[in-house]
Amino acid sequence: MNLKKIVESLIENFLEAGDLALQLRDEGLIKEIKSDNTPVSNGDLEVNKLISNKISEVTPDLPIISEEASDNKDNLNLKDFWLIDPIDGTYDYINNLEEFTINAGLIINNKPVAGLINAPAKKRMFYSYEKDNAFEFTQGKTINLSNKPFKKSENLKFISYSTKIKPEIQKIYEELGVRENIRMKSSLKFCVVAAGEYDGYVAEPRAYEWDIAAGHAILEHSGGSVTDFKGNEILYGKKDLKNPSLILKNKNII
Repeated sequence: MNLKKIVESLIENFLEAGDLALQLRDEGLIKEIKSDNTPVSNGDLEVNKLISNKISEVTPDLPIISEEASDNKDNLNLKDFWLIDPIDGTYDYINNLEEFTINAGLIINNKPVAGLINAPAKKRMFYSYEKDNAFEFTQGKTINLSNKPFKKSENLKFISYSTKIKPEIQKIYEELGVRENIRMKSSLKFCVVAAGEYDGYVAEPRAYEWDIAAGHAILEHSGGSVTDFKGNEILYGKKDLKNPSLILKNKNII
């Protein structure tokens, strides 16, 4: 399997999906509430269709699990598959904010081996395929995040998904020496940690595998790490598709 070829054949499709997401938002989204009480829009569904069709064309033998589709979610034996979150950060998307992302992570033998994340409102496209091959495409330039020099800081700056820091997370902050945190939603947090703009992220068990697979690949391939609170490796294809606890670190602090 040529991961480089697979990923590079999808980049233009992801950029197109970002343009479509913004266009549909400008035209006025059709919104509804799903059975789990989370919002969804026609933008989520149209982006899902666009990227799923292209991924199926590029890798026809690999099943797809998407947040916005029912296919394969009950298959408990998958080892090689795609995880798609067509719009991560739907709240930001439908409220004209910028942190939403378009995501696909390729899982082989239950591990993330490639990822694509487009943050169209930020005009930042991230992708990776195996170690030392994590990139950002922005303003017409491609940056290799694996080789990007980071400024080291004694006061670590982490991302949190809430302004209220839970005690178990605060304890980890203290152990690591985190002195500052900023709130950020969506998988963009993985990307900005991989880019060295922040040092890490900590979360108790929450969300689903499609929320983190692409970002996991990108951060790990940039030289960073993704583990649970006990330092265990994160694997994919779990029965309920739910995430364990998470600790993200960039390459400067692992």
